[in-house]
Amino acid sequence: MNCRKEDMVLYAITDRHWLNGESLYQQVEKALQGGVTFLQLREKNLDKELFMKEAREIKELCRKYKVPFIINDNVEIAKAIDADGVHVGQSDMEAGDVRAKLGPDKIIGVSTQTVEQAILAEKHGADYLGVGAVFPTTSKDDAAEVSYDTLKAICEAVSIPVVAIGGITQENVVKLTGSGIDGVAVISAIYAQKDIKKAAADLKAAVKAIV
Repeated sequence: MNCRKEDMVLYAITDRHWLNGESLYQQVEKALQGGVTFLQLREKNLDKELFMKEAREIKELCRKYKVPFIINDNVEIAKAIDADGVHVGQSDMEAGDVRAKLGPDKIIGVSTQTVEQAILAEKHGADYLGVGAVFPTTSKDDAAEVSYDTLKAICEAVSIPVVAIGGITQENVVKLTGSGIDGVAVISAIYAQKDIKKAAADLKAAVKAIV
């Protein structure tokens, strides 16, 4: 396993939807200052050259804060810029194939919604799982909801870290108490807030109270 449970407490996924005149770099730095413990760069519509440039810059920023930095979906860019790893969904490349491309030391995360998917992902070499959506979400149109009971069953079925994702806020995270998660992955709960640094710090405190 290439990541530690404590790295998973506050997992931030980037989104340029709320930049409001700032650069993504500036917003990521505020989130890191607020205590984000893991960062995923998610870009669905950026051309390759810009993506590579941005990924290199944010990778260096994460190194400065000693936070693992991974790329969403794009195994080629993760390899090219020597990111710490990659996160893939069920419809993306399977964990074993990603491992073959990236080698034994990189972090591989897999999105799962069922116990069967979770067990298979761990078997194929996933280092952690993202499970959700645990609450209704506007960030991903295709996110199926995962019940508390399923989330808990997944946490019990695997030995790798599990982060809950989907519609999580500082107010509702308490509902995940006792599920067995190691942390939460969020987008809007950090980046859509007026004070990103404070939002990250407050959410981290709320998560630490339940994990």
